[in-house]
Amino acid sequence: MKHTTAIGRALDAVRSSDPLEATRLIQEALGGSGRPETHASKPPLSSFPIPQTLDLEPQESRSNKPKRRAGLAETIAALRSFKLPIDISSHRPDITLPESLNFAKRHFACASGQRDFRLFVPSCIKPRGLIVMLHGCRQTAEDFAVGTNIHAIAEEHDLLVAYPHQPSSANPMSCWNWFRPVDQARMGGEAEVIAGLTRDVCAEFQVPPENIFVAGLSAGGAMAVVLGSTYPDLYSAVGIHSGLPYKSAHDANSAFAAMRGENGHRSRASAGYEFQPRLIVFHGSADQTVAAANATFLWKDAVRSKGPGDVLELTVSDGGRTVDRRIFSASADVASVEQWIIHGSGHAWSGGNPRGSYTLGDGPNASAEMVRFFLAKAPTSPRGVPSA
Repeated sequence: MKHTTAIGRALDAVRSSDPLEATRLIQEALGGSGRPETHASKPPLSSFPIPQTLDLEPQESRSNKPKRRAGLAETIAALRSFKLPIDISSHRPDITLPESLNFAKRHFACASGQRDFRLFVPSCIKPRGLIVMLHGCRQTAEDFAVGTNIHAIAEEHDLLVAYPHQPSSANPMSCWNWFRPVDQARMGGEAEVIAGLTRDVCAEFQVPPENIFVAGLSAGGAMAVVLGSTYPDLYSAVGIHSGLPYKSAHDANSAFAAMRGENGHRSRASAGYEFQPRLIVFHGSADQTVAAANATFLWKDAVRSKGPGDVLELTVSDGGRTVDRRIFSASADVASVEQWIIHGSGHAWSGGNPRGSYTLGDGPNASAEMVRFFLAKAPTSPRGVPSA
């Protein structure tokens, strides 16, 4: 892991009587600086600092004013008090997928960028749909597949599952850049790359257009919201676990404020589309990384976009956890919006496999509930027609 290796090299430099090199390495570790590889096909990173993981403290914006660099004594003191931004046990880079399942390694490239991804292909003759699953910070496609186990449910329903991987060259902590304006737009940035990947898989397997879905955890959940908001002509339903509303942030500082629930409620910016996909939201009431207030913001935005309808509220016990559920239906046939607030749960995928990172073994099975919601009768309204 980056911090650990940088600090180890710094200590080696101290032992070798090279304090300048030790200082540089420690500052790199503590400041999160790095030298990610670049790709010509990727848009350049914007000038503001990138939140490297969803549980770092806010960083101050960069300015042209020179900053004093800390000396060795200060950096050594910082090293002594240094804590990794996540629990080491939550990061499992050595995850392997079951050999018995068809998890093909794929690659997609377009003018806006390129991404590797894993594609689960069910054993049926003709898949009936596709779910795009977006991992959280410090996760990999393989880790997220194991932790959510959604492919096992997809197999039962003849669904493809694509797991795009966010490389460290795009974000040092492999977070999807949900907070950057270039990545919140329909054309250009990460949203276009993921949408292009989705279309490519759907064309190959002739997936019915009404059965294309996207879901994600944390930063991946926030990016799933971006995709649902900017590509409602492509995705018919969106699943969000511990995520944030569309355009709730525009840079690093506002991203951290949004994660704390401090930005206040903002109206959904519909990106010029009259119709928005159906939405199912999961969030732990004790989430200390992304405040549960964001689930309420997502609910309000989604319900507002659907027009008149009925709301059912109930408290149930599911998987050993108390859950507050809200269901909004714009018609008698299908739920348009669902919200699940899991009492006492933190920043983790509910009902997940503990072999994967950021999973909660008990509680409602978020993967199963998302698939159920996705495959409910599709709305009859025309999808994805720009209003302007």
